Amino acid sequence: MRPGRGAFVQVFVAVPSSRQATRIATRLLQLELCACAQTLGPMRSHYRWRGKLQHAREWLLLLKTRTVLLSDVEREIRRLHPHAVPEILAHAVTHGSAAYLDWLQHECASGRVASRRSK
Repeated sequence: MRPGRGAFVQVFVAVPSSRQATRIATRLLQLELCACAQTLGPMRSHYRWRGKLQHAREWLLLLKTRTVLLSDVEREIRRLHPHAVPEILAHAVTHGSAAYLDWLQHECASGRVASRRSK
């Protein structure tokens, strides 16, 4: 195992359907903004929204990416997510296998595709 040294994050995003999780994951992968996306669920979420208790069926999207791409990842999630305030939480990767972190570094190509898209 080698340290991630803050270079990588895992992003957690709750979405209301498997279809929406796939849509967000596919777009981020196409733009090379993440190397891997996993969908877990369905799950039950319980939270307070605008003063009222809410209960919802949701799916959890786990994204592996580079810290330097986080603002682009967040922008794309906000663009595609149906909620006004989507859950977007990034957790630093402190350690990982050298081979996996090398792969992650290579697959998240510094937003090469994202920067070509904006031209």
